[in-house]
Amino acid sequence: MTRKNAFYAQSGGVTATINTTACAVIETARKHKSRIGKLYAGRDGIIGALTEDLIDTSREPAAAIRALRHTPGGAFGSCRYKLKSPEESRAQYERLIEVFRAHDIGYFFYNGGNDSADTSYKVSQVAQMLGYPLVCVGIPKTVDNDLALTDCCPGFGSVAKYVAVSVKEAALDVLSMSRTSTKVLANASRGNSVSGVALVFRFVTSSLPSLASPARDGAPGAASRARRGDRHARPRPGGASGPALRACASSDTSGRCPSGPA
Repeated sequence: MTRKNAFYAQSGGVTATINTTACAVIETARKHKSRIGKLYAGRDGIIGALTEDLIDTSREPAAAIRALRHTPGGAFGSCRYKLKSPEESRAQYERLIEVFRAHDIGYFFYNGGNDSADTSYKVSQVAQMLGYPLVCVGIPKTVDNDLALTDCCPGFGSVAKYVAVSVKEAALDVLSMSRTSTKVLANASRGNSVSGVALVFRFVTSSLPSLASPARDGAPGAASRARRGDRHARPRPGGASGPALRACASSDTSGRCPSGPA
């Protein structure tokens, strides 16, 4: 393929990793000037291509591109806009090819999750159908870690760390309500966010002070008695300075101890 320009866009819910990926794409394109000319970024994802709202990243100095590695959010804007099938929305795809042709774009990089990968595939199909030479690459980024052929997708680790640290901090903030405060993480019935958070949470909690401090005067703390299997492990008066943690030998369907609160 002769020297062509490239198009890059961000899609879906952004995480701390997506701008790092953008940095890598732009810097790599600049290293291959014999193959790739300018790299345009679409403002607000694929919508930027449809509306011909393109950002010429070649105007940005190398320092600004490097700074993307530590820039939160989506630097070029993102969207949740799912293209329909080529049969249902042929005019939109023809518009994409029209914009790409006008800007001599031969590379299409779409950074996102499942729908973004699907969009990359659809665009490649239409380009082939219309006889337009276009290399389409779906760049994985998803908090769900459920993209095919990816072991640990960028975005998954960062959201697991973020939620684990946030929950730990919230737990410390509401320590006085530790027996009644509940935290819930929605998982949209897919992906591995909750299990990932559990793994990171174990690491985070191991590096922070225990919620149940050791008892004074040699008396075992509540958490220690709970691990031993005491039915209702409670701190003795003047004993553990931590919360009244306890373990139940049995519980009802609500998860509460039958004997009521400690």
